[in-house]
Amino acid sequence: MPLTKLQFRPGINTETTSYANEGGWFDGDKIRFRFGVPEKIGGWLKLSGDTFLGTARAIKPFVALDSTHYNGLGTNLKYYIEEGGGYNDITPIRSTTSAGDVTFSATNGSSTITVTDSGHGAVVNDFVTFSGAATLGGTITATVLNQEYQITAITSTSAYTITAKDTSGSTVTANASDSGNGGSSVVGAYQINVGLDTTVSGSGWGAGTWSRGTWDSASSLLAAGATLRLWGNDNFGEDLLFNVRDGGIYYWDKSGGLIRAVALDSLGTDATIPTIAKQVMVSDRDRHVIVFGCDGEASIGTQDPMLIRFSDQGSLSTWQSTAENTAGELSLGSGSEIVTAIETRQQILVLTDVSAYSMQFLGPPFTFGINLISENITVMAPNAAKAVDDMVFWMGQDDFYMYNGQVQKMPCSIKSYIFNDFNSAQSEKVTAGLNSSFNEIWWFYPSSDSDENDRYAVYNYVEQVWYYGTMARTVWIDRGINSYPLAASTDNYLYNQELGLDDGSTAPYSAITSYITSSQLDLGDGESFAFIRRIIPDVTFDGSTSDAPAANFIIKTRNFPGGTYNATSTNAVTRSATVPVEQYTTQAHVRLRGRSFTFELQSTIAETQWRLGAPRVEVRPDGRR
Repeated sequence: MPLTKLQFRPGINTETTSYANEGGWFDGDKIRFRFGVPEKIGGWLKLSGDTFLGTARAIKPFVALDSTHYNGLGTNLKYYIEEGGGYNDITPIRSTTSAGDVTFSATNGSSTITVTDSGHGAVVNDFVTFSGAATLGGTITATVLNQEYQITAITSTSAYTITAKDTSGSTVTANASDSGNGGSSVVGAYQINVGLDTTVSGSGWGAGTWSRGTWDSASSLLAAGATLRLWGNDNFGEDLLFNVRDGGIYYWDKSGGLIRAVALDSLGTDATIPTIAKQVMVSDRDRHVIVFGCDGEASIGTQDPMLIRFSDQGSLSTWQSTAENTAGELSLGSGSEIVTAIETRQQILVLTDVSAYSMQFLGPPFTFGINLISENITVMAPNAAKAVDDMVFWMGQDDFYMYNGQVQKMPCSIKSYIFNDFNSAQSEKVTAGLNSSFNEIWWFYPSSDSDENDRYAVYNYVEQVWYYGTMARTVWIDRGINSYPLAASTDNYLYNQELGLDDGSTAPYSAITSYITSSQLDLGDGESFAFIRRIIPDVTFDGSTSDAPAANFIIKTRNFPGGTYNATSTNAVTRSATVPVEQYTTQAHVRLRGRSFTFELQSTIAETQWRLGAPRVEVRPDGRR
């Protein structure tokens, strides 16, 4: 009997029905298209066995002059410098008390310590480090008190609670002798307020994370936690600049060692240094520090969400514009706020909530120029855009956009799949990542039944095809300074992506389940039944490290386009078949009957890499009834 070669268009298409998409792919997970055919994506391994606190939303790799490799890492709780797999806490200090301003009180039989400090300004989950404390008289010793604590509850503007612990982290319970107050030399160093790891909207009771207030209390959202904690970061030579979105701007000096960062306005005496911004960037071409959505030169402390300011060239501390320097500011007119700015080779693309601007270095006396290039666009989130050379790709509210000299909407064959199952309440979490080794832009986003990123959409900008899958990643950075793409997951680990073939989040490593499913194929526009007798596989396992790599070829039949797939039958002629295909399988015999059928390749074997070719099936007409 003649053999029919199964050849499909590259990319997944969910914009039509499976039946109308005949000759294409309709579903898949953990796959990519390369040279027009599907293959399994690479695996991932933990960067190290250490974890970080909070949910990571920003990664910035950079290299010091002594060739030390660092990664700046911002979470909703901390900012770290990762070095050699270890996480060094450089979270800035918000305020430090005078000696004696802080006192403690304990209750016999309880591990809860009440801390009194008038006007502490802290919120739940903030971190504070105590020093100079004396023992309370019993088990709550000076060693127990003089360390970093995370605040468990705010009882008033002058008091909060912590849970006593020893230096190993084990809980310590007070006894009857703990009647002291810690002495008159206690100093408290408060780190900047933590942020939320989820977006909260609205006001009133419940408009914050659980237990931030009491029943029927008004919600002021005074926690620096009214919105999702996002970060902007960039390197200034071997040093690091970073900022809390709509918050403070900070500087870490590598020459000082792995110490805490300081506020940018603490450098020098210029009273016009910005103190609040949506994003900070260092222009690679001209070494200007640029802040977006910041406070103005004449209005320090008051944020203008449409203002751009830039320092004097090569300076962190000179911001007041004069005829002798290149500092200055620009105000945008289209939109209500700057959402994000992305640097390309030739310019900086600035996206507001409704428009796109091109910002270019002109040199003195204007320094930078700005041009409106498009209106009536949208952008999903501050981290939803990614540059590739002089192109920029981003996710909008209901569309995808591309800038390559002009802004245009991108045709997307999986748009309905994404936006019809999308948690818009957590849209700020969308993050884009570049995987340049495979010419891909990845967008990680939360599905409708998830409060955290659990899915991804991929655009291959060379082959111009789309595909999707499931993976929990909160931020992704391309290879370059790091040997592999680096991503953060919701389990508080960093992962090297495209490394190995398996899921390295488990011990031992576990197999990655990957599959690709075709749309329906039929004979004679579905008038006749088809009888499938055998399959001639065409799949390569090159790159597998397993001694016995394998995948399943699955064929399912239907009688009508809108019908369900026929169940497996014990009759002589079955209606679905799963055929294990190993490295040396030459053919597989099946007995399937239906008006249309789909083809699926599935892999659940560890240490297996597969790439599909053009399998063939023996199909013949089998009548009309």
